[in-house]
Amino acid sequence: MKESLRRGALANLPLVVSAMAYGSVLGVLSGQQGVTWAEMLAMNIFLFAGSAQFVMVDMWSAPLPVAEIVTAVLIINLRYLLIGASLQPVFKGYGLGAKAAMMHMVADENWAVTMAEHRTRGTDPYFLLGGGLLMGTGWCGCTIVGNILGGFVVDPEKYALDFAFVAVFAALSLSLWRGRADLLAWGVAALLAVLGNWLLPGKWYIIIGGLGGATCAALYPAFPKTRQAVSAKLAESVESAETVSND
Repeated sequence: MKESLRRGALANLPLVVSAMAYGSVLGVLSGQQGVTWAEMLAMNIFLFAGSAQFVMVDMWSAPLPVAEIVTAVLIINLRYLLIGASLQPVFKGYGLGAKAAMMHMVADENWAVTMAEHRTRGTDPYFLLGGGLLMGTGWCGCTIVGNILGGFVVDPEKYALDFAFVAVFAALSLSLWRGRADLLAWGVAALLAVLGNWLLPGKWYIIIGGLGGATCAALYPAFPKTRQAVSAKLAESVESAETVSND
């Protein structure tokens, strides 16, 4: 167990540096939004999901829109259903309690490293946990420091911190782009988000865009089959018509 924890932590060392830089930006922005260091710490402990935490901080205002925040976080973190399913071979033979405890420390980075290690050499959940503990420690430390320092930044626009949310999510989006196959789902999500922002108050456009894009992506594989079925029916109709006319 100890050896797996050590190996997992060492394997994630190059990635924790970027996560710490990313976390410090979140911390500064949270301080600007009025999030206390204790609230930031609680967010790190109970949520530990970078992209969802960025959205939470962006939506942090009085009165706190709890329903909107919870729904947005759930939608953003739906990917963990697929991540959890992909980790099934790593957790083989372990009970539900161990799975639930260790899955809480799963981030995109240590998940990717664990899957690569499992494909090449084979590994166990403690390798995943070792990377998660390292990531969580670095992330937590930098967000708290950034949060405390953020309270001293009087003019965030001067340092372009007001643009940080846009910049971070633009970078995340580009890293997830897989090519033309994503164009339809992304276009639907963007269009619905723009319409939602125009027609509804608050941050509901995030939820509308996310659900719309996810639904489109889920249904997209069926579109070619539908087109093929329609084409086949049309071909049968044309063939039948030609047969009747020839008779």
